[in-house]
Amino acid sequence: MAETLTFPAPAAASLERHLPPRDGPAPKRPFVTLTFATSLDSALSLAPGVRTHLSGPGSKAMTHYLRSRHAAILVGVSTVLADDPGLSCRLHGSASQPRPIVIDPRLRWTPRSTDQVFEVCRSGAGLAPFILTGLSEAEIPPEPARLLQQHGGKYIHIAPDTCSRDRIRFDWNDVFQRVLSEGLTSIMVEGGGQVINSLLDPTCHHLVDSVIVTIAPTWLGKGGVVVSPGRVCDAEGTPQAAARLSNVAWHPLGEDVVLCGTLAPR
Repeated sequence: MAETLTFPAPAAASLERHLPPRDGPAPKRPFVTLTFATSLDSALSLAPGVRTHLSGPGSKAMTHYLRSRHAAILVGVSTVLADDPGLSCRLHGSASQPRPIVIDPRLRWTPRSTDQVFEVCRSGAGLAPFILTGLSEAEIPPEPARLLQQHGGKYIHIAPDTCSRDRIRFDWNDVFQRVLSEGLTSIMVEGGGQVINSLLDPTCHHLVDSVIVTIAPTWLGKGGVVVSPGRVCDAEGTPQAAARLSNVAWHPLGEDVVLCGTLAPR
C-alpha cells in the first residue's frame, strides 16, 4: 500500500495565494494551475518515455497537497504510457480525491484493469479517469469503454481544433470548458512536456491562473524532455521572451526550491 504523506501547515499557508479559492461564486472557467518538477537544465525526464524522479520528499508531499486542493488532475497520454500513474491524492486527512483527466486525442492508451489508476480506484483511494478524445463514439473500443464505466470513468469527445494524418490537437478553451461542464471547477495540469509547453504559448497564458514549479538541484543532460515553449518573435522577426512569471515567490523544500507565480501579460 502506498505511503500516506503529510505537508506542514505553515508550508501549505505559504502557497494559499497561488491556489484555487476555497469558496465563491460558480466560475465561468476552471481555475488552472500549471505545475511540474524540472531539473536545472529544464528537463522533465531523462528521455521520452523514461520515468524520472526529480522531487524530494518535501516537494513530493507538496504535490499531493496541491492535488487535495484541485477538483481534477490533467495529464497527457504520454505521461500515462510512461509512468502508469495512480493520479490520486495520498495526503493524510484529505477529504476528497481529484478526478484524473487524460488528454488522448487518438486513443494511444488502452486502459486495462491492472493499470495503477484502476487499482487505486478499486481500493477507494482515487477516482477513475475521464479520457478526452477526438475520436467519435463509434471509434471507441467497447472493452476499454466498459472498463472505464465500471470504475466510474468515461470517454469524452472533444471536437478537434486541428486534425492531420498524424495528430489531433484540441483548443484549450474547449478542453477546460468541457471539464467545467462535468462540475470540475479547478484543474491541476501536471504534464507532460507537450501539454506544458503548449500552455506556455502566449496564446494560452490567459487560461493559466497559477504556475508552481519544483526545481531539483540536478542536471539531467542533453536528450531529455525539456520545458521550452516555442520561439516568439516580434513583427520584425527579432526573438522575444516567450513567457515570464510575475508575483513571484520562492519556497525552499528540503534540497528543492519551489517557484510560484503567474504568467505576466505580454
